[in-house]
Amino acid sequence: MSTSKVKTGQLWNKSKEDLLKTLGELKTELGQLRIQQVVSSGSKLNKIHDLRKSIARVLTVVNLKQRSQLRLFYKNKKYLPLDLRPKQTRAIRRRLSPEEKAKTLEKTRKRTTHFPQRKYAVKVR
Repeated sequence: MSTSKVKTGQLWNKSKEDLLKTLGELKTELGQLRIQQVVSSGSKLNKIHDLRKSIARVLTVVNLKQRSQLRLFYKNKKYLPLDLRPKQTRAIRRRLSPEEKAKTLEKTRKRTTHFPQRKYAVKVR
C-alpha cells in the first residue's frame, strides 16, 4: 500500500473484504513507521498522521456500510436495536405519543358530555 492518503470516495465502491485487506495493510505500515521512528531520530510524523487518518476513514466506511446493511435487515421488524433508533433528547423519547395524549379517562369523558363548557352570548353596545 502506498503512503498517500486514502480517498473516501474510492472506498465506497470496494467490498468488505477489500476494505479489511486495505485496513490490515495500513495498520502494518503504521507499525513499521512507528518502529522506524523509535529506531532513527528522523521523525516521520506527517506520514504517521496521514496513515492514522486513512485508517480512520477505512473504519468509518466499514462501520457505515455495516449500519446500512443492519438498517435494511431490521426495516420491517417490530423492534429496532437501540443504536439504530433515532437519537433524540431523553425528554423527547419519554414524551407521550399523539395517541396517548388524545386518550381521556371514562370519568372525564362523562363529565365533559354531561356538563359541557357553557357558552355565553355577550351583548355589544
